[in-house]
Amino acid sequence: MKIRLLAGVLMLGVALAGCGGAKVEDTPSAAPAPSGSASASAQPSAGGTVKIAINPWVGYEASAAVVAYLMKNELGYTVELPEIKEQLAWEGFANGQVDVIIENWGHDDLKKKYIETDGVAVEAGSTGNKGVIGWYVPKWMADKYPDITDWKNLNKYADLFKTSESGGKGALLFGDPSYVSNEEALIKNLKLDFKVVTGGSEAALIKGAQQAQEQQKPLLFYFWDPHWLFSKTELVRVNLPAYTEGCDADPKKVACDYAELDLDKIVSKKFADTGGKAYDLVKNFSWTNADQNQVAMDINDGMTPEEAAKKWIEANATKWQAWIPK
Repeated sequence: MKIRLLAGVLMLGVALAGCGGAKVEDTPSAAPAPSGSASASAQPSAGGTVKIAINPWVGYEASAAVVAYLMKNELGYTVELPEIKEQLAWEGFANGQVDVIIENWGHDDLKKKYIETDGVAVEAGSTGNKGVIGWYVPKWMADKYPDITDWKNLNKYADLFKTSESGGKGALLFGDPSYVSNEEALIKNLKLDFKVVTGGSEAALIKGAQQAQEQQKPLLFYFWDPHWLFSKTELVRVNLPAYTEGCDADPKKVACDYAELDLDKIVSKKFADTGGKAYDLVKNFSWTNADQNQVAMDINDGMTPEEAAKKWIEANATKWQAWIPK
């Protein structure tokens, strides 16, 4: 889906030049920060420009919106929020087009390349969020077919999930192709009579889940927590073979569930060395799944990311004031 940006901030251009060859293009300077501040004090003096990548899901956008609002209105920085998919954002560390990835879901392969090998990025600590990817069905299906939540029984129900796109097999609905995914390997290695059908976006997954529960339509789909949807739509997770350390080491041989991740922040090495108070804010930023879900829900309900961030900031001064460098 198209990610909405904070008001008054220009977007970096992104060239999608095909698999493996996409690069983040140069961009003009962002517009100045808005005059409103999280505090009652005057606008701080300008502190430079910080580029926070926006990955395509609303929880990420919520975290970025809060950090960007504080960076602008408390520290006086200009903030650019380029819309860049997960793996492409890491390329931006090398060419100077990205300073911050505010929510990283694992990506040990990218950490090895950009942090250990190339030395252009560093870890900046936990976001405080616990991330879990899994397969889900609407609650009505779990109520009607209680054993459907055990992966061993999925083939028995595969016919329920057939669609025009699934080639006679059960459909497993997936989101944006850039998301972290073990689905093809899981289906093959667990010998499931299913096919991954790509919806293309977070919005497609949300719409599908809502319709499946409200209209009692069969649906098996990829999703993740934290997410505001769980507070509005009843969903039940399918139990895949339990995750054990190293069971996902070989992407082609994965036959286990996803690990629970301690989501973290990644920044460019240059930003870590020269980012000053902006870097300190990113490093100090840490909140809960409930915090993120509140901001994300407000964005989904029609607020701009900046409005949703401001609302949360005004209600949680004690939390965010602890992130502001002295």
